[in-house]
Amino acid sequence: MKMGIFTIMKLNFKSFGEGDPVIILHGLFGMLDNWQTIGKSLAENNMVYLVDQRNHGKSPHFDEHNYKLMAEDLAIFLEDNWIHKAHLIGHSMGGKTVMQFAADFGDVVEKLAVIDIAPKQSVRGHDEILVALTNLDLSKIEKRSDAEDALGQSIKDRGVMQFLLKNLSRKKEGGYRWKMNLSVLVEQYERILDPITFDEAFEGPCLFLKGERSRHIQADDEIMIKKMFPNVLIKEISDAGHWVHADKPKETTKALQEFLAT
Repeated sequence: MKMGIFTIMKLNFKSFGEGDPVIILHGLFGMLDNWQTIGKSLAENNMVYLVDQRNHGKSPHFDEHNYKLMAEDLAIFLEDNWIHKAHLIGHSMGGKTVMQFAADFGDVVEKLAVIDIAPKQSVRGHDEILVALTNLDLSKIEKRSDAEDALGQSIKDRGVMQFLLKNLSRKKEGGYRWKMNLSVLVEQYERILDPITFDEAFEGPCLFLKGERSRHIQADDEIMIKKMFPNVLIKEISDAGHWVHADKPKETTKALQEFLAT
């Protein structure tokens, strides 16, 4: 694994199980706990690492947020944990991170699973959330329900709101703070939409899972996916949206277990 010069950083993670290493990366506004149930199922036959990406969860905060840097973060994580070959799973932003890692450090990737994201330039779709989170004045939040009431004025999907509120953390001195680096994620949002840059195709085994009700992987995108990942299986999860693993956890787990076992 060859890496350039970059700032050393330690990503927060949890691990369980034993066997071949499997790394799971969450999406935007997420954290490693979002994948704990599926991760523990996969740990029946593998050593599973759930990782907080930069500017999320308990991992360090930085001013820059792009896929080249996040791929390098992952390279450092693998090296620090003496992992020389691994299966990678990533959802949404995490899916783009593992794709970029496969492009830059392909010799380290055993198998690659991407959940509901294509390697193309993504379409803006979080503006309502970004505005709502930015406008939430945490200095006025005395209890968690205050934040729920405030966000509920603009975010009508209760599931999305509860997902976002997992980022709210009580401070020891009182009051609340965001676990995620919200200001940087807002500032660097365009970088999160960026396409993945490839010099050559990744030839290893790949699985792309897409939600039937999601718009993130369109039929036309499959041409690009198959060009960049020629050894790919694209599978649709029925009646699932973008959060495939939350909408259909059993089906997602089964698809990943079968992919890793073959």
